Amino acid sequence: MKQMKFAFAALAIAAGNTALWAAPAKKAPATDWSRTVVATPEGGMAMGNPRAKVTLVEYASLACSHCRDFAAQGYAPLKGNYVKSGRVRLEYRPFILNGYDLAATTVARCAGPRGFFPIAEAAFASQTQWMARIKATPAARLKQLDGLPPEKMLPEMARIAGFQTLGASKGLPADRANACLANKGAAQRLLDQTNAGRARGVKGTPTFYLNGKQVDGNDWASVEGAIKAAL
Repeated sequence: MKQMKFAFAALAIAAGNTALWAAPAKKAPATDWSRTVVATPEGGMAMGNPRAKVTLVEYASLACSHCRDFAAQGYAPLKGNYVKSGRVRLEYRPFILNGYDLAATTVARCAGPRGFFPIAEAAFASQTQWMARIKATPAARLKQLDGLPPEKMLPEMARIAGFQTLGASKGLPADRANACLANKGAAQRLLDQTNAGRARGVKGTPTFYLNGKQVDGNDWASVEGAIKAAL
C-alpha cells in the first residue's frame, strides 16, 4: 500500500511539473515586408519596410528594354534577399518614354498599390510580345490614333498592345482599366512625375538612387554591390 501511495505521489508531482517538459513555444513568423506596398508622395510605388536602412529608388519605363532586363535579373533576388527581410525598401517611379509606356503604366497604377508590381512585372515579362503586336499593327490604324483626344487615344493604344487583357490576368477588370486610361488627370500626373525625374537629373532608364545618391551603373550587379556596401 505504501508503495502504491508513493507511486501516486510521483505521478502527482510529474503532473504538476508538466510545464517543465513542454515543447518550447514556436516563434512568430517573420514579417514579409515585400507584401507591404504603398503609394508615395513623389508618385511612386514603394515596397518594403518604411524604416529600412536602405531605400532604393528606381526610375523606370515599362517600354524600356534595359528596365525589362533588370526586372528579369534583379527583381527576384532584390525582393527575396533584401526587401522581404526589411533591410531594403524599393520604390518604383515612372519615367514615361512614349504613349504605349503611358498606357501600360496607367493600367498598372490603376490596380492600386497591391496590384501595381504584379502588373508591372507582367508587362516587363511580356514586353517583347506586346511590342511585336504594336509593330504588326497597320500604319493606317496607328496614324488614326494621332487624331483622337487623349481620353480615347490611350484606351486604343492599350487595346493594340493588349494591356487591358494583361491587367485582367492580374485581377484588374477591363472596364476599370479603361476608366483609368480615359482619365486625363491620371495621365498628366504620370507626365508630371517624369518631368520631376528629369529635374532631378534622370536622363535614361533605368536610373537608381540609393539613399539619395545615384548608383553608378544600372545592372543588377552594380545595384547589389551598392546595396551591400550600404548595409
